Amino acid sequence: MAYKIAIVDDHILIADALKGIISKFAKFEVMLVCENGLDFQNKIGQSSLPDIVLLDISMPIMDGFETAKWLKETHPEVLIMVLSMQDDEQSLIKMIKNGAKGYMLKNARPNDLIMGLDKLITRGSFFPEWATQKVVTSISENTINAAPKIQLSERELEFLTYTTSEMTYKEIAERMFCSPRTIENYRDSLFEKLALKSRVGLAVYALKNGYSV
Repeated sequence: MAYKIAIVDDHILIADALKGIISKFAKFEVMLVCENGLDFQNKIGQSSLPDIVLLDISMPIMDGFETAKWLKETHPEVLIMVLSMQDDEQSLIKMIKNGAKGYMLKNARPNDLIMGLDKLITRGSFFPEWATQKVVTSISENTINAAPKIQLSERELEFLTYTTSEMTYKEIAERMFCSPRTIENYRDSLFEKLALKSRVGLAVYALKNGYSV
């Protein structure tokens, strides 16, 4: 079964080109092409939800920030992949806060797009190296200074280190010789201790504090 994608982009030529590219990927299919967030809202009211939304940021009527926030609040199970020309730190951080689980630039190659979509599905997130570095540098020094005060177990630290890799949670469980359920417990414990809500947040914290594979 192919994963369903909705493209939300006011540039019709780009949206149609994306649809053509994605149609060549057996694992994915485009179910909707929308010109802005409001158009997307109206159209999904008449059909089933997509698995992934490829979302531009700069759009009239209802932009990517508003659309992502609305999806986060109403349909958090839908994965948001930003596809934009904006590579500034402010846009990246704001989209992540509004629920984006992936971020790519429009100059990406088709092979990069399929890789990003695959990782979004298998890992639940995809951020290329340039995006990760921007997020890392955005974290305040208070986070670093606070790190030693937060008590983490050796196993939690080991799991935290693996969050910076490309391994899925299942693969991390195999590497740590434990069950996927135990991995979920480590993840949830770290979410609570570090006041984070996503694997991206864990990975960024790990990189910032020197924990990486």
